[in-house]
Amino acid sequence: MHIRKIMTKTAAALLSAALAGLFTTAGYYSARLPDSLTSSFGEELKIAQYPEIKLCFGNVGGDDTATLSLFGAIPIKNIEVRQADAPVFLAGGSPFGIKLLMEGVMVTGLGDVKTESGNAVCPAADAGLKTGDIVCSANGKPLTSNLQLQAIITRSGGSPIPLSVQRDGDSFDTVLKPVFSDKTERWTGGMWVRDSIAGIGTMTFIDKSTGRFAGLGHPICDSDTGGMVPLHSGEAVPVDITDTKRGGRGIPGELHGRFNSGGSFGTLDTNTDCGIFGQLSDGSIERFAADGEEFRLGYRQDISIGEAQVYTTVSGDKPQKYDILIEKIDYNSEDASKNMMIKITDPQLLEASGGIVQGMSGSPIIQNGRLIGAVTHVFVADPSRGFAVFAENMAQHINECEYGTEDK
Repeated sequence: MHIRKIMTKTAAALLSAALAGLFTTAGYYSARLPDSLTSSFGEELKIAQYPEIKLCFGNVGGDDTATLSLFGAIPIKNIEVRQADAPVFLAGGSPFGIKLLMEGVMVTGLGDVKTESGNAVCPAADAGLKTGDIVCSANGKPLTSNLQLQAIITRSGGSPIPLSVQRDGDSFDTVLKPVFSDKTERWTGGMWVRDSIAGIGTMTFIDKSTGRFAGLGHPICDSDTGGMVPLHSGEAVPVDITDTKRGGRGIPGELHGRFNSGGSFGTLDTNTDCGIFGQLSDGSIERFAADGEEFRLGYRQDISIGEAQVYTTVSGDKPQKYDILIEKIDYNSEDASKNMMIKITDPQLLEASGGIVQGMSGSPIIQNGRLIGAVTHVFVADPSRGFAVFAENMAQHINECEYGTEDK
């Protein structure tokens, strides 16, 4: 009788420990699984990275909530499930030149101005301006170039100039009071501004039905301030890669190229936290389609740690396919362009570039026949590794009206 009691208590303790372990595990998964997923119509919702996670119930065929459970027995969390047809895109991988004209002008630096009296003052700082601010208008006139702002300040005669400014998404008004510079002998505001930017990126995918395209996978930011560039208008132009500066530990590599004289093949109209977007010109769709491959979009739950391929260009203007490894998936990343950690494993690409280099951002990633992401960042300490964005995030921006999202 005594032995039976001991065995009963031992079994109860083991069962309690096992249940506690299961619920601890459930908490682990809950913190890592997303709060919402998009599922293709008619497809069973599965999370490739966690096959042990099951969909307990949900309204299949419509948008609803569903409960994810561990082995179909231990509830983990409720999530929102959206139903949608996964679009088919033409994969990119080709480099393209980026020419942007900003919406307003960006303050890239402030400096003191020596006046005739010998005093050193900074009118821009006195007006409350900071590096990274966007000056949208001056004297009520929308700004499109730094020359325009300089002309307004020069002709002011020292009169106060009302400014409309944006900072971190908020707007405010201020007044700039120019001073006469003893050095330049003209009225000045004590600031440097930028109105345009140019560079090289990689095409991620194209929607053949509309001519819309996506590239880069991360926002275009000003090199001095780090702030996202407010896009007024832009052009996508052909580019030829002339050589590749190999990356090394602590030394980022870079694609070197020249803009093709053939003119633009499309316009750029949207700069977001997960890429830049635009519209191809007539005839350009056929040009890209001639050499491209089509893939159905892979949603985030379709991605698993393991082998994949990246389409990118390190010479000429034609993309090649290279092997990579997806090392980590972050469903809840606070940075919209850092959803996966990847590693270049292809010996040919490692030999040519040392891994991920500047200009390769936007290179599409394919896994199990689906377009799942794009390269976005390189680890300076190890250029064979870097970050990638979910292609799903980029697809939400390519046709705003179709996917029902808002510009960021």
